[in-house]
Parts: sequence; structure tokens; C-alpha cells
Amino acid sequence: MSDLNIREDMEVISADGVHVGTVDHMDGERIKLKKSDSGHAAIEGASHAGHHHYLSVGLVAGVEGDKVRLSVASANVSEFLEEKSEA
Repeated sequence: MSDLNIREDMEVISADGVHVGTVDHMDGERIKLKKSDSGHAAIEGASHAGHHHYLSVGLVAGVEGDKVRLSVASANVSEFLEEKSEA
């Protein structure tokens, strides 16, 4: 999946076009979202707002210009969020 060319400051959007966050950087096979961009509607249900969140690149449907489009709808994004990297 590393051929996706996901870069810092790209917008991450759900399958239905809702803003999920902004890429901080890639952390292995996961996208680390900017901490300051973790309180949007798509992840409002996440119990750890205000922390860095991670999404697996396996959820990426594609990269379109400066946007990373996920394969999950905004209503389901919070189910796939991880708070920290695994040791």
C-alpha cells in the first residue's frame, strides 16, 4: 500500500465525502492524523478527542489529488480509529 503516495497535510475524507482529519504523517502502514484535527463530526464519537488518531492504510479506497478517500462512511469511521502506535 506504500504506493499510495500519502503525504503530510492531505485531507482525509470518508467514503461519503465527510472530512475526517488531516494527515500528520505515515507511521508504517497507518495514517497518523493531526492532533489538532481530531474533533470533527466523523470522529466525534471517539472517546479520545484531542489525541492523535491512526487509521490503517487498508481503509484507503484511493488518493485523489490532495485528498485521501476512505472506504468507510463517516458514521463508521470512529470504529476504525486507533489512539496510539503499537509497541
